[in-house]
Amino acid sequence: MPMAMTPSPPPSDRPRILFLGDDIQYNPDIYQRLASQFDIIHPQSADLHRPAFLQHLRDGSWDRFQAIMRPSWHTGGEMGNWDQELIELLPPSLKVYASAGAGYDWVDVVCLARHGIVYCNGAGASTEAVGDMALWHIISVFRNMTSSLLAARSVDSTQFSHAHHDLPAISYNPRGHTLGIVGLGNIGYAIAVKAYAAFGMKILYHDIVRKSPEQEEMVKAEFHPEIGSMLRKTDCLLLATPSTMGGRPFLTSEILAQLPRGSRFVNIARGSLVDEEALAEALRSGDLAAAGLDVHASEPHVNAKLATMPNVTMTCHTGGGAVETKTGFERLAMENVEKVLNGREALTPVNAHLIKELMTNGYANGHGMNGERNGTL
Repeated sequence: MPMAMTPSPPPSDRPRILFLGDDIQYNPDIYQRLASQFDIIHPQSADLHRPAFLQHLRDGSWDRFQAIMRPSWHTGGEMGNWDQELIELLPPSLKVYASAGAGYDWVDVVCLARHGIVYCNGAGASTEAVGDMALWHIISVFRNMTSSLLAARSVDSTQFSHAHHDLPAISYNPRGHTLGIVGLGNIGYAIAVKAYAAFGMKILYHDIVRKSPEQEEMVKAEFHPEIGSMLRKTDCLLLATPSTMGGRPFLTSEILAQLPRGSRFVNIARGSLVDEEALAEALRSGDLAAAGLDVHASEPHVNAKLATMPNVTMTCHTGGGAVETKTGFERLAMENVEKVLNGREALTPVNAHLIKELMTNGYANGHGMNGERNGTL
């Protein structure tokens, strides 16, 4: 059961944390450690909806807090995107915002950097779960699992027999096939390790940063600095790259045209990276044999065309959906805040490099870095 939160103490000289979302459920010991060092402000859910939240920031209702933590991905985000409108209202005392979740396409990390605020995500907490989900989708797109599942659940003996007799002729084992990964960060590399170990897949990857020779050797990975050279050799393309706020899709008709006919596609990154109409057309034409989608462009809504295709496997953005992930998100959000407020480096900073660049150039949103705001990043 979630632990009951004690009321916020009266104002003091201790640093203040604005706590967004549900009570701590999995790491009460860390929460109590935080509460012993800092004052924690825990607004009601009604205060987090965007109009109310922005008004509270304008009014200074929560005084000059130094940190924000959002330990649960499913709550604490009622105010919507953290864009310039919202960020401009944050107090100059704020040093760090630590949130659950690995992706950060809902928060303008560049704008936060201009204000000297380090953003920390839940990197690492969801790696194992998302990696496992990716393997499930890889199996599905090679073995036509959705068609088989639908036929079995139809309780129709004719559909069952068709699937039993017909699917083997268009199904393949993943072993020996080429997996092209876009984005070999923590999650992408974990998927490479699993796919190489479990299926013996050949690993190709494209990223802005190359892995070390030791990491490449572990999975016999082949680096492609130019995306086209990788696409032309790929049997299954997998997206594991971040999306940014307002970013354009990566998977377009132009990218799809560079894949071999009959290849496969898996997305466990962000739905906004995919032009879903172009994907549907590639599947309809046979240019793509199958697709596996854990994420969707207009969540919680899924593309109606894709949803009707038996060669498309869909899940409900549950790639990271495991108790271990939720536990890790909580822990990282609290420990990141604790580190920064105690003058140490954050564990999972996303934009610390941008803040350092801005500090070097003596620039932050036109009025210089606020000295009080900058802590040890």
